[in-house]
Amino acid sequence: MSAPGKASRPSAPTMLDVARRAGVSAMTVSRALRDGASIAPATRKRIIKDVEEVGYVLDLSAQSLVSRRTAFIAALIPSINNSNFADTTRGITEVLEASSIQLLLGYTDYSIENEERLIEAMLRRRPEGVIVTGGMHTARSRRLLHQASIPIVEMWDLPARPIQHVVGFSNAAAAGALVRYLYKRGYRKIGFIGGTSSRDERGAERRAGYETALKELGLRVPRVISIATPPISMRHGSEAVVRLIEQTPDVEAAMCTSDLPAFGAIMECSRRGWAVPKRIAIAGFGDFEVASCCEPTITTVGVNCLGIGRQAAKLMLRAIEAARRGHVIPPETVITEYEVIARESA
Repeated sequence: MSAPGKASRPSAPTMLDVARRAGVSAMTVSRALRDGASIAPATRKRIIKDVEEVGYVLDLSAQSLVSRRTAFIAALIPSINNSNFADTTRGITEVLEASSIQLLLGYTDYSIENEERLIEAMLRRRPEGVIVTGGMHTARSRRLLHQASIPIVEMWDLPARPIQHVVGFSNAAAAGALVRYLYKRGYRKIGFIGGTSSRDERGAERRAGYETALKELGLRVPRVISIATPPISMRHGSEAVVRLIEQTPDVEAAMCTSDLPAFGAIMECSRRGWAVPKRIAIAGFGDFEVASCCEPTITTVGVNCLGIGRQAAKLMLRAIEAARRGHVIPPETVITEYEVIARESA
């Protein structure tokens, strides 16, 4: 009897409850819910009706421990607030919808230490595969993923030492393409606005690509403004462009690590009466929605974020299907496209 004043929590319905209601054995209920091939159609229809009425949900955990088919994969992204990574996640889920595989999602907040903890926690749940963002991991994360003996896909980057499969593009090469575009537009003193650390490996690669391109063009690096710990926001871009112009008055253009600080920089220039691109050209990276809605619109690098997610999920499903047959597909690298999108800000 429950204590006075306290409501007792109803117990979850069991397979035995359904069996009693349908007048069959628990094993018959189990077969009806798994494939139903050996159950008379009328019996299965009655069982399904009783399942829906009592609200029973089939527990697959025991079977998955035996078969190692848990029917889910884990994916780790740096941020759930970044629209690019949201699009990548949508690409993954769109592909998985046509399969029996579910997605367990975690975000690292751009921290490889957080990534390590999440990898360990997710591997305890025995996923059939893991998708991680980027190629920079702690030594323990790499060891955990290697020893898991399941398909692993790294996405968004082209790591020098892939764990297994890769879906991505060269952030350094894309940044270099943007610098060369600015050069062709006549800009020679091109600054860079980014983060204070390599915590965001994509931002670090973009800066490296920027510096390499300037060197190849015979230009010096006028100023790099490292404004904050990633992720870099609109407010950070606003602060950084002021510092850039104060410290390097003859700067002609600024390449930002993403469209968000680029937008912030443009808004700050507008407040101060600095014409963009006449006083200073501003370029971003990522082709966020804000880039095409800004005034002026932002010159940027367009990345196929949705396509990265779709390609990663397709590769993962092929690897899982092979693993279920006892095979291992050779490591694959899928290169995704990017393009410089010329707009009004540069």
